Amino acid sequence: MIEAPDLDNECRSVTDGEIAVVNLESARRRSWDRLARDPVLDGTAERVLEEEQMTLQFMSDVGALDRLEMLCNCLGQLDATSARTALVQAQVASTTHRFADARRHLVQASRAGASQEAIDHLLLAIDQACGVRLDAVLDVRHRNAARSNRLENLVPLGALLADLHEFAEADHVYRRALQAYQDVSPFGLAWVCFQLGVLWGELVPAPQTNRAADWYRNAIAYVPAYVKARVHLAEIHLRRDEPKDAQELLTAAVASGDPEVCWRLGEAMAAQGEFAEAEAQLAAARSGFETLLSRHLLAFADHGAEFYASSGNDAHKALALARVNVENRPTRRAAEQMDSIASLVPSSFTPTANGVPG
Repeated sequence: MIEAPDLDNECRSVTDGEIAVVNLESARRRSWDRLARDPVLDGTAERVLEEEQMTLQFMSDVGALDRLEMLCNCLGQLDATSARTALVQAQVASTTHRFADARRHLVQASRAGASQEAIDHLLLAIDQACGVRLDAVLDVRHRNAARSNRLENLVPLGALLADLHEFAEADHVYRRALQAYQDVSPFGLAWVCFQLGVLWGELVPAPQTNRAADWYRNAIAYVPAYVKARVHLAEIHLRRDEPKDAQELLTAAVASGDPEVCWRLGEAMAAQGEFAEAEAQLAAARSGFETLLSRHLLAFADHGAEFYASSGNDAHKALALARVNVENRPTRRAAEQMDSIASLVPSSFTPTANGVPG
């Protein structure tokens, strides 16, 4: 057990983050083995789904998306009409931001006899991700949080409050999640700390980068392999003209395969005058984004738009991706991104038939 750095006395003693990552990887592989031996065993596919989602969330292993698609194909071949298969397919579709597909799978799940509770749980997340029916979503989130201090109830409420620009209340809810957490796994606490970093570093009108950096550091202390936390903290270092600190954070995450790591590492190298290495990293980032967008367009349209609007140096492609994103999930943040990128592009530009120019 380790003590994470204290922050307002809200952080707890949890399992060492490096050990937790090793344990997660071992559990993930065992779950796939069990699935291969008995693919219709209750709970096995659901366990694979959960562990792959965690691997994607914390280690940014984008290969998890391909493995989840393989899971759906496996279940579709073995048990195409079951409620269980439809629910798993809906969750995978939601994970890859194919929200229309996820809704269709939920209709199939309902017809096949899935529990309304399971369907409503996922529909709530989809509505929140798409920015629709937010008043109703907020009511349910508040009721769930009042009924239980569980992390899975409090963090989505905090995220929705942040989206609604209720920043102080969002901060309160996230801190409540930290105080209520009773598990020894570091993943939940790292998740909350990361959300607090995003809140104070990116969402508030006047970002408080020192405060955000502290939360990102806490997330990394809990889970050193937390790639997104490293990327976001590195971005703060880059804005502060501290490229060596950014490079140190990012170098440890290159093996993840996340193109954002190469992107920001390229910027850190360029800031230090290492232009050949910077160009190599940016080329790797561009290649990585191209691969991900070709396989999972909706999951990476927003990140791809951000890349091409800046270091990717293709504002037309950035705008096309931003439009794809806002059509898929018409949230306030998606619209703001599209409007910001549109200011960089001549008004005569129109995207190609599939929405994304080559």
